[in-house]
Amino acid sequence: MKRKPNTETAAAAPARAVTKEDVARAAGVSHITVSRVINTPEKVSPETRARVESFIASMGYIPNMLAGGLASRRTRIVAAIVPTISHSIFAETVRGLSEKLSEQGYQLLLGQTNYSEMEETALVEAFIGRRVDGLVLTGVQHTARTRQRLKAAGIPVVETWDLTDTPIDMLVGFDNHAAGRAMGDYLIGKGYRRLAFIGGEDPRGIARFTGMRDAVLAHGAREPVHIKIPLGSFLRSGRDAIGSLLRDHPEVDAVFFSNDVIAAGAALECIRREIRVPGQIALAGFANLELAPEVTPALTTVQISGHQIGLNTAEMLLARFNGQHVAQPVCDLGYSIIEREST
Repeated sequence: MKRKPNTETAAAAPARAVTKEDVARAAGVSHITVSRVINTPEKVSPETRARVESFIASMGYIPNMLAGGLASRRTRIVAAIVPTISHSIFAETVRGLSEKLSEQGYQLLLGQTNYSEMEETALVEAFIGRRVDGLVLTGVQHTARTRQRLKAAGIPVVETWDLTDTPIDMLVGFDNHAAGRAMGDYLIGKGYRRLAFIGGEDPRGIARFTGMRDAVLAHGAREPVHIKIPLGSFLRSGRDAIGSLLRDHPEVDAVFFSNDVIAAGAALECIRREIRVPGQIALAGFANLELAPEVTPALTTVQISGHQIGLNTAEMLLARFNGQHVAQPVCDLGYSIIEREST
């Protein structure tokens, strides 16, 4: 006796995924042509490309980019590693990267180190293991193991947000020490003599402090106060740090913060305490983030172009992916002082 089909089981069975061969049959082309439409569309006639893309869309086909990448040694994925995604200081760089890479069909993976070099090493190894085509790092300070892994991987690498004479491969950034010195010169030039710096102990923040300190001492002013805050903490740390500074160093008349978010937290605390800015104390930030001109009073800051860092980094990577020589592997985008009401 024939058994009746189990309709409940049949209904619960998942539908079969649409394959490249299914698209090829529907479009009346070979599966190689479908692959070319996906990976090298410029090699396919516009009419055939439009027909295949139409069937890809209507059938809901999602290419297995990993399988194709393993065959061609190209995954069309770039990984970027940043210290934090908890605020906007690195967001513009990620946006610039994503915009330029996506134009050429590349996708961006993002990793967060929480300012830990060991975590950066773990992320580098994980991304290399997933066969990314290129890597973007923040800063130029890395563990020996990270450098070893990157050299062995043989893929394009771009370091960002800093400068060095010995990059791993390519670099897009600016001189943090020089930017800090420029802010020190600016504040001294405005007549401030009792300065302080508030920021974390990451290498770029320390470079900004030492730059400011060098400028202050060169002008004959006294050693600036240095208040260190936990890495990765910003608005609240800015509020807490300015409170401690006002209590322990009431003589300070100007403060340079390692980024605009910390400075904004300090500005909010000054409003709460009815401390006049810049009448009683001047505040200056770093990065010229979107919030800098919106704070009351608007923040004087060091302007750097995080978005341009992302764009230039993507252009370098794309050139290397296409087998082109990068004539200037080190790109210094510079900085400038943006004066506003807070100083």
